[in-house]
Amino acid sequence: MPITLEGLEKIVREAGMVAMRYFNDLDGLAVSKKSARDLVTDADVAVEHYLKDALAEQCPEYGFWGEESGKTANQTSRWVVDPIDGTHSFSKGQYFWGISVALEIDGELVMGAVYAPALDDFYAAEQGKGAWKNGRPIRVSTETQLADSMVSTGFACLRQYLEDNNLQRFCRIAQATTGQRRFGSAALDLCLVADGQVDAFWEQELNLYDVAAGALIAREAGGSITDFKGNDGVFPKQILATNGKILDQILILM
Repeated sequence: MPITLEGLEKIVREAGMVAMRYFNDLDGLAVSKKSARDLVTDADVAVEHYLKDALAEQCPEYGFWGEESGKTANQTSRWVVDPIDGTHSFSKGQYFWGISVALEIDGELVMGAVYAPALDDFYAAEQGKGAWKNGRPIRVSTETQLADSMVSTGFACLRQYLEDNNLQRFCRIAQATTGQRRFGSAALDLCLVADGQVDAFWEQELNLYDVAAGALIAREAGGSITDFKGNDGVFPKQILATNGKILDQILILM
């Protein structure tokens, strides 16, 4: 492996410094719309540009897929990047947004990092080696009862105007659980599952760059990553992450 987790952390933290320069001057932030409810800012573009250049310098043999710039020629081994997951939160001055970077080789996620610069929380994982938050090993929760669980979700699907949206699913699960949260960043939601702060997270109609790093981190922390039918794998259009112990209980409500 031409890059270590420590090397990746250095690059991602430096990208966080780029993001924070914009975050600390939101009055000067340029915000535009990619679609009716999908925002992009100068910060998204600047962070992705920094990551693309820094990762290419460190690992020129890997391709790149970024939310803002798209795909380079080599996609067999590639970095999968969301420069700011939670752009709307970022633009409002909220703290819950993150930089998501994953390394995928031959279809396998092998390394990932999610950094929340405003919170200074850095999550990372390497395939088969575990997951960490700020250098400390993390594990999913030990909760065994859905009725006592706290869950999180998102509503990206609403901007797709799908008949099968998340509202009815949310209502079913909300009635069956103790606590529900909507934080606004799928990448960080997955990390909260990994850290045991929530017991499950689901969302639909996302892209791989939204969830790649977070899914690896959650899985390496002992969590389950499936679609809404329980098929194992990273399915951005239907992603369900749990601590594994409540998976069967939540699946019947999906």
